[in-house]
Amino acid sequence: MRYLILSDLHANLEALQAVLAITQGDYEQVVCCGDLVGYGPDPDPVVDWVREQVTEVIRGNHDKACCGVTDAEDFNDAARMAAFWTRARLKPENLQYLRNLPQGPAAVANQFAILHGSPQDEDEYITTCAEASESIRLLRHPVSFFGHTHLQGGFLQNTRSAVEVLPLTVSLDSARKSLEVQPDETYFLNPGSVGQPRDGDNRAAFVIYDTEGIVEYGRAPYDFAATMAKMRQAGLPEFLAYRLSIGR
Repeated sequence: MRYLILSDLHANLEALQAVLAITQGDYEQVVCCGDLVGYGPDPDPVVDWVREQVTEVIRGNHDKACCGVTDAEDFNDAARMAAFWTRARLKPENLQYLRNLPQGPAAVANQFAILHGSPQDEDEYITTCAEASESIRLLRHPVSFFGHTHLQGGFLQNTRSAVEVLPLTVSLDSARKSLEVQPDETYFLNPGSVGQPRDGDNRAAFVIYDTEGIVEYGRAPYDFAATMAKMRQAGLPEFLAYRLSIGR
């Protein structure tokens, strides 16, 4: 089975459409590691698509803030403003959908797991080997996907070594980079962010996972200028629009 693994869509419809265009025919099912909304200008179209097309979804911190499960007190000013803007514009049925999203980790067909932050805290940022070590110890599947950091890549551990960083950023002159899953290793992988990459590459990020043992990291260029224009027209914070252009 081939899965399209998405995370951190952040209401960026242009980025999502670009990923779907570049991956057409490459997968059979879609799963999402959370943060459908927040930051971006198209919360309803993105949530509508997820409701129709994604087979397994867990919540992210922005999903919780944008539907009122949390109050966004721990957000910075720009993120908080975007959350409240989103909450005021989502259709009632989409607000309810977000409220009902489950907390990760979630097993997908008993093949792999998806989570937003870490196994012990869905809002925890995992960016270093030290942080990943505790998470990997708690994983229940050889392959798990997480989001939240907006950094494409991840970590692995085998029976002989400590946790290692996977240097798997897709080069700027390429669209895909593959990883072959080894049977004696545990993988904690981040597909990167569809809607707001922060790894210095402004292309939308995703993963295609073949459960036969191949992970393909991918990037899709998209019309970020169109998204930025929508954000400015909506009155969303300028910083949130600008960072789309630089992938930070």
